Amino acid sequence: MALLDQFGKPMPPKDNKPILNEIAVVSIRDKYSSYPSQGLTPERLARIFKEADAGDVYRQSELFEEMEEKDDHLFSQLQTRKNAVLGLEWETLPFSEDQKDQEIAKFVADAFRGMDDLEDAFLDLLDAIGKGFAANEIMWKVDDGKAVIEELRWRHQKRFTFGEKWELRLLTDESPAFGIELPPNKFAVHKYKAKSGHPSRAGVLRVVAWMYLFKNYDIKDWVTFAEIYGMPLRLGKYDASTSEADKEALTLAVQMLGTDAAGIISKATEIQFIEAVAKNSSADVYRVLAEFCNAEMSKAILGQTLTSEVGDRGSYAASKTHGEVRQDLLEADCKALARSIRRDLIKPLVMFNFGNTRRLPSIKFHYEQPEDLETTAKTYSVLVGEMGLPVAAEHVYQRFGIPKPQANQEILVPPKVGVPLPMKAFPAKFRILKDDGAPQGNPPNIIEAQRGMDALADSALEQAMPLLRLEVLEMLDKIFEQATSLEDLRARLTEVYADLNTQDFEDLLARALYMADLYGRWAASG
Repeated sequence: MALLDQFGKPMPPKDNKPILNEIAVVSIRDKYSSYPSQGLTPERLARIFKEADAGDVYRQSELFEEMEEKDDHLFSQLQTRKNAVLGLEWETLPFSEDQKDQEIAKFVADAFRGMDDLEDAFLDLLDAIGKGFAANEIMWKVDDGKAVIEELRWRHQKRFTFGEKWELRLLTDESPAFGIELPPNKFAVHKYKAKSGHPSRAGVLRVVAWMYLFKNYDIKDWVTFAEIYGMPLRLGKYDASTSEADKEALTLAVQMLGTDAAGIISKATEIQFIEAVAKNSSADVYRVLAEFCNAEMSKAILGQTLTSEVGDRGSYAASKTHGEVRQDLLEADCKALARSIRRDLIKPLVMFNFGNTRRLPSIKFHYEQPEDLETTAKTYSVLVGEMGLPVAAEHVYQRFGIPKPQANQEILVPPKVGVPLPMKAFPAKFRILKDDGAPQGNPPNIIEAQRGMDALADSALEQAMPLLRLEVLEMLDKIFEQATSLEDLRARLTEVYADLNTQDFEDLLARALYMADLYGRWAASG
């Protein structure tokens, strides 16, 4: 079935149709390795690197593969680097809020969800971190008139070479030396650029190869040292009259005692065990060198060492500080992988099915560190509650990821002392300022004094709330509900407290007004 563009017209027959057949067919060379790490020396390692600098990365790719297999520390650090990306949530984002862009983004997201091996494909592409580049062949298929990705097949780095302009070329049986140009929209290639220069020198394994070599020498000597000094010297003695047969039996017995711990010899012969001299200082030399090589590898791969090897020389605080550097690497890895996916997977998907590649969706990895919401809440409390900064409620809902309450939903409120009364603010007839803060004919000094009292009352409210008992609130609620002005309020308080003298009454009125203001603030905040 022919593919149609976004206007329902047939696509051009050449460039806008995917290549359905397999290009990098598996050959016999893919199954075997030359094992360049066997007998690896500095001279041999240098020759392998020179070949790669000339564009032939065959032996370098095999060497890097063996390095991962033979060195468990190196393998662990590379896995940590890759899994830091793979463990993140990701999403497909449209180019804009336009309906057509939303439709394209949804199609790409559905196409990705329909791939069973997508996470494995991401892992294969992240192999570029160690080896400089990684490639997956895109196996296209046409499903219900749409071009979709059926599978992403990993291709070994040794199947490729670099041309004169540093472009990647595919080695085939027809062109085993110079390779062929990569067909368009057929390969997903991810390149990692740890430093400037030739692409073959960009991976971190190129940097740690020397530490791997030195550690390899060190481990070999350490094993030999342990074999020699790990058990006592077995010394066989015989006198001059011992026959050749007894000598051969003694030699065999000495050799067998190293493993079987049993044997028989003639009475005319003797075996003596001599304990090895303590060689702790020599053993420490091998250990220190191995730990140094491991630490250097960790620096190159993770950007630090303490998150992987916190010991006597480290601390939790130091590990946390160094972890910030690793966050930078994580962000860089996510952004680089997202660019490669957008270029080599999303772009052809959109081109084959919509014909337009100017408004491509993108993929976003959520690499942000978890936010301390408690600290953020305290910040908002200071900005809004103390500084009076106007903040939209909608923004707060979005900031904390809290859904806005809908109609008829039960609302949670802070616990109050006693049963809360119907909430209402301090009546406007008793305020000095209007709701918008404009003066009601009051002198500026009164206005400033009121603002100071408001700030003081807000500060005291949190401490005074436990003192507001239900009986007081009920009484004040009735008095303020019936009073029509300050003079009316004074008259009603006089009736309730008729026995008070003038001074005590003025104090009571001031306290009543203050309690009413606190009550109003409490009611408004509820």
